[in-house]
Amino acid sequence: MDAVAGERFGHGLGHGVGLEIHEAPRLAQSVEGTLVTGNAVTVEPGVYVPGAFGVRIEDLVVVSDEGSEVLSHFPKELITVGA
Repeated sequence: MDAVAGERFGHGLGHGVGLEIHEAPRLAQSVEGTLVTGNAVTVEPGVYVPGAFGVRIEDLVVVSDEGSEVLSHFPKELITVGA
């Protein structure tokens, strides 16, 4: 990630979801650890440009022995609003 993009990525990458909506494990550059089978986590990268715009795309992902399964299926194509 280049320096400018890193400065604009001020939000954590995600967090665990279980009985509470925000719980361990926490996903962020500053956190060490490994996801394990059964973890349900959000993956929600966000980029914010002060005074211009911000965007965050969120998915719900479950970790399995085979890898991961994305449970959310919202399209991610760019939609331009206005002219």
